[in-house]
Amino acid sequence: MSRPSFSDLPAVFPDWSPYPDLESAARAYLRDPDIALDAMAGVLRGQSVLGFTLERFVNDVNGVWQEVVVCDGTRLILWHGEDIPPEEAPPGSMTSSLRVVALSAVTEVGCRRRISRNPNGTARVDSVDVYLLLTSLDEANVAAEEAGSVIRHDALRFGKTLDDGGAGQIARLEEFARLVSSLVGKPML
Repeated sequence: MSRPSFSDLPAVFPDWSPYPDLESAARAYLRDPDIALDAMAGVLRGQSVLGFTLERFVNDVNGVWQEVVVCDGTRLILWHGEDIPPEEAPPGSMTSSLRVVALSAVTEVGCRRRISRNPNGTARVDSVDVYLLLTSLDEANVAAEEAGSVIRHDALRFGKTLDDGGAGQIARLEEFARLVSSLVGKPML
């Protein structure tokens, strides 16, 4: 697989928010949609995707970082792809990681919106930050516990702003948060 160098990668991506289905959104937004969709298909195995959110950015250290989070009604399926710096692996190498979290492990969902007012007084959502608190412990803090640190629960965090994603992706992330919120605490059949 031939891939562009880090400096050749665009920093601005198409908007995935108009696409209602995961495959179309992933193909419009991710650099490596086939890798992500293939990894997730192995877990979904025909289950319906009730909602999803996507993230992608480029940095000067690792190149492209990509994430897909899917809710199928009983689980969160998270795919993460990240370029490996050329000094650590052959050029074009990346990691592809998959994590599955049962919705029963989500204990709390939080959504913070930053709202500003236009000169005419109308409100506008400038950003949204979503967190899903899990029953598992944050591994970084477990090791530090011996040094007197506070133990913290693991959390999944997602954010969108007008500059990073735009109004459409903000709305889609809020929609995803509402979906997960509606399912948390309900009996899993």
